[in-house]
Amino acid sequence: MIERVYPTTPNHECKEVSLLMVEDDDIDATALKRALQKLKLLNPIYRARDGLEAIEILRADGVPPPYIILLDLNMPRMNGLEFLEELRSDPKLTQSIVFVLTTSKSDEDIFAAYREHVAGYLLKQRMDNDFLQVVGLLNHYWRIVEIPHPVV
Repeated sequence: MIERVYPTTPNHECKEVSLLMVEDDDIDATALKRALQKLKLLNPIYRARDGLEAIEILRADGVPPPYIILLDLNMPRMNGLEFLEELRSDPKLTQSIVFVLTTSKSDEDIFAAYREHVAGYLLKQRMDNDFLQVVGLLNHYWRIVEIPHPVV
């Protein structure tokens, strides 16, 4: 069962883009949720604790479209790069918008993520002081960019 983390009830007054946070660390997940609340962003946030759970949720239409995926790379069962490969190989999910939020500064990870067409690669270490700016960037992204709605 997918848990809607924030806000607990839908807001029908704004352009709503759902966020799927794929994050195994409770502290990082809570920090993102608090940053969104602090900026008074009302986008619904859903959480998967690893890539395998995220794929299952997306294939079951557990996150209402349009959505943006916020992806950690270092997770159990299915890591972020494995998730990206699986996501991009699925015709239904291949167009998903993904931002990587990770601790990995490895050039190999950065290149691998961009090969899978991520929209951005953000380091968690840099978000300590600038975390609200990063969340603000995501807010501007979904307000400015046209995100495709799936064809039913």
